[in-house]
Amino acid sequence: MKISVESVKELRNRTNVGIADCNKALLEVGGDIEKAIEILKQRGVAIAEEKKDVAATEGVIEAYIHHTRHIGVLVELNCETDFVARTAEFTELAHDLAMQIAATAPQFLTSEEMPPKAETDPQEACLLNQPFIKEPDKTVQEIIAETIAKVGENIKVHRFARFELGVDH
Repeated sequence: MKISVESVKELRNRTNVGIADCNKALLEVGGDIEKAIEILKQRGVAIAEEKKDVAATEGVIEAYIHHTRHIGVLVELNCETDFVARTAEFTELAHDLAMQIAATAPQFLTSEEMPPKAETDPQEACLLNQPFIKEPDKTVQEIIAETIAKVGENIKVHRFARFELGVDH
């Protein structure tokens, strides 16, 4: 079966996955774009799972100051090599995460960090559990997993700090 260039282009635009991977996924499902998206998502999760224990000691510290200059964020995002830390995908993820933190004010990185008797919803309080502000149908963790699949290295949010003028945390 031959897959049209338009189908590959549409799948690539919707998933940001490489052309060869898009073509391969479309071939596997007979050209069905929705099924191909699901296959690519599962592959991204599988790659992220394989990489989860690999040391991530390189990376960047991203700063974001809101235009009102009343909210500021620092986030440390780690990866395996300085080469990946300089890629467009990684730097865009770091910036998006800083904006996410500025917009949603998470208190914790993961639900494991929450106190046992916390009365807050982990989906609101934990950065990795939150719906991603740019794609609310995905969580922040899913966005990170997609980036791991694209760059081929482990990526971890190590820590973050959010500052708001006049608010003590």
